[in-house]
Amino acid sequence: MTDITELLFDPATADEPHDAYRQIRSECPVARVEGLTGEPTVYVSRYADVMWALRHPEVFSSGPGAVEIGQDQPLIPLQVDPPDHAKYRRMLDPEFSPKKMAALEPHVRALASEMIDRFVDRGACNFHEDFATPFPSAVFLRLMGLPQSDLATFLQWRDDTIRPDTNDIDEATRIRAEAGHAIAMYFESALEDRRANPDDGLLSRLAHAEVEGRPLTKDESLGVCHLLLLAGLDTVTATLDCMVAHLARNPDRRRQIVDDPELVPAAVEELLRWETPVAMVIRVVAQDTTFAGVDVKAGDGCAAMIGAADGDDTEFDRADEVDFTREANRHLAFGAGPHRCLGSHLARMELHVALEELHRRIPDYRIADGAEIHHSPGIRQADHLPLTWSPAS
Repeated sequence: MTDITELLFDPATADEPHDAYRQIRSECPVARVEGLTGEPTVYVSRYADVMWALRHPEVFSSGPGAVEIGQDQPLIPLQVDPPDHAKYRRMLDPEFSPKKMAALEPHVRALASEMIDRFVDRGACNFHEDFATPFPSAVFLRLMGLPQSDLATFLQWRDDTIRPDTNDIDEATRIRAEAGHAIAMYFESALEDRRANPDDGLLSRLAHAEVEGRPLTKDESLGVCHLLLLAGLDTVTATLDCMVAHLARNPDRRRQIVDDPELVPAAVEELLRWETPVAMVIRVVAQDTTFAGVDVKAGDGCAAMIGAADGDDTEFDRADEVDFTREANRHLAFGAGPHRCLGSHLARMELHVALEELHRRIPDYRIADGAEIHHSPGIRQADHLPLTWSPAS
């Protein structure tokens, strides 16, 4: 049988994952094998099975045992399953509603244009460093009401948590724990300050938030802030890397959105499906069961492979084709079920704005000659993305 763990975490798979996804869907769509940590892990790759797993947290739990990344408290609402999960979503969903994101869009568009101003006349940039990283991070800081001067510290905490610079598991655990403790200390102080000195940022509203008629506890507040930091500073960066690298390599598709900017929203959805930057989401099996003919045990890890599911031809017509006019596109890039991404409306708005402004200002770009672009596994962020173009374009 295919060694799923080795295949999935092969650097070549992170760069070009679709051959691996096809192989896994075909040969072992649901498999219980030894995971990265040596413990049993259930890998789920077909669309229908991934959708079922995401919609049934009573079997595939997102609770604290699913992901340990050095946090001092559960990440809220990610690591709280129903029914308690609903009370936190009721509190947080209005903060990320389409209406609020529409109100934020003019600022986001101005920010994108300002960042492009810094390199448009150079005829070259490292898109990952010059735009994909600072753009969503600056939006996050603006949304939260935090100083832009803290960005470098936040990015270091993000990297120490999601991709610590070591291949040693014990060392990675130590780095994550240090980062998690530092994040908790930062937000504990910041929340205390906002309680005394409220402003119009989301952090201030969290400092005064209530759930079911009572104030959030310290751990609840810190759990929300920790999750928002990681999500706000990482996933859109990875998505922009994947999308712009794809468009640089496929000038015919880039030309489609240059010629018809109204196609950008559909292009975003199709590139979310095809690239699926967050390749998998992690769960833990909550009860012994037989799933798709495979016996799984309580305590097993689970990797719901949404990247593989998004290429499943039993769900998507012409699944191996990238089609910006695709009508039915129920991709799973934002997950599904009760834990569907809290910030999906914010992410979509940022991606729409970024692609619209980039292609309005720089319609014809390519990857620099000789550049090799590599992505991290799990969350497919590029190590760099050097682009070139004619300044007159």
